[in-house]
Amino acid sequence: MNNINQLLVQVQAAHDAADWSRVLQCVQQFILGEDAKDSEIVKNQEYLLELALCVLKMGDFQQRWEIGKVFVRLGNIAITPLIDILEDEDAESELRWYAVRILGELKNPIAIASLVKFLQANENEEFKAIAATALAKIGKSAISALSGLLASKDTRVFAVRSLSYIRQPEIITPLLSVVKDPLVEIRAIAIEALSSFHDPRIPPILLNALTDVASAVRREAVLSLSVRTDLHQELDLVVKLQPKLHDLNIEVAQAAVVALSRIGTDEAAKQLFLVLISPQTPIKLQLEIIRALSWMKTLSSLEYLQEAFNQLSLETVWLEIVTVLGRVKDSTLIEKATVILLSIVRSQHPAIEIASIKSAIALSLGQLGNIEAIEPLIYLLTDNNEVVRLHIVAALKNLAAETAYQQLQQLLNNPTLTPDLREGITAALAEW
Repeated sequence: MNNINQLLVQVQAAHDAADWSRVLQCVQQFILGEDAKDSEIVKNQEYLLELALCVLKMGDFQQRWEIGKVFVRLGNIAITPLIDILEDEDAESELRWYAVRILGELKNPIAIASLVKFLQANENEEFKAIAATALAKIGKSAISALSGLLASKDTRVFAVRSLSYIRQPEIITPLLSVVKDPLVEIRAIAIEALSSFHDPRIPPILLNALTDVASAVRREAVLSLSVRTDLHQELDLVVKLQPKLHDLNIEVAQAAVVALSRIGTDEAAKQLFLVLISPQTPIKLQLEIIRALSWMKTLSSLEYLQEAFNQLSLETVWLEIVTVLGRVKDSTLIEKATVILLSIVRSQHPAIEIASIKSAIALSLGQLGNIEAIEPLIYLLTDNNEVVRLHIVAALKNLAAETAYQQLQQLLNNPTLTPDLREGITAALAEW
């Protein structure tokens, strides 16, 4: 008891001296400290509330932030004075911001009602957004109030945003009511939020949104369907999503690439390949498709990459294909990826004359770890580009350093070696 009395004396002295940092410390110790007792907090709650309000009104940013925890601990007694701050149009903006934030933490029906009223009455877009965020933090108990805000065009967007943050099944029905709203932002937010739920009412909405006039909505619909691969046969998603690969908006097309890669069927891979080799396809989308085919982790997707390498004539595309083949991790596909890269090495393909691609092939073969690549890599040492040779040496060391070293030494003793290869092997051995 003496400790409590001493603390009350100290906090009063700090208050009288306008030492808000010390007031904050004392109040925190009283309410949040290890020795805090509910009975003493209840007994002194009105005084503690008064002190907390002083810190909130007079303190700096950090002190105001910290005192918020005290208000939450004090509970419902703090609601009325916080609402008074909220409704005071002459109050400092930052102070009102804190009042909104703390009311959201209290999660009380009266606090919810005050935040809804504030959102409806306030013309300041920033304050509306803050209130909407606070309501979202309250969660499930705020859904009914937020749903009521959908009726007004002035509050609908903020209500939809808040509902989208809550992610409880109860938000499905109110969000379904706005999927055809005139405002693009509202439709997009609603589509994105609805994708979190497995509800039979939602897939038809997502399919319909694929043809929305707004690219933002189409993109959200594609992304939403990309996480419903369990329904790809039922909804015939490959057929439904394939046209989006040609969408005029590149972000929608990229989303369709990701969606089809997640479906992962041979037909999905085929559709991606057909767009990849089309001369009308932007390079940015081609690179996205190359990465997507590698993510699919199927034999057919790797074969499509090989075919694309042979059909296309763009260095950037060649480099990307070689690079993604080196990232194959599936043990059942490593051999196939190695075979593809070695076929490029042994071919007369023009890409093999480009230093950057030679280096990338060496690195990829080293990453795949198949020792069958040792001999072909050694014969690439005929390249007199120092960077290429260094990458080949790094790959050989990564594959099997001792075995590669022995092969290099044996070859060096071969009198039939070409001068270029002899020079390359000598340079490689010097790096061991």
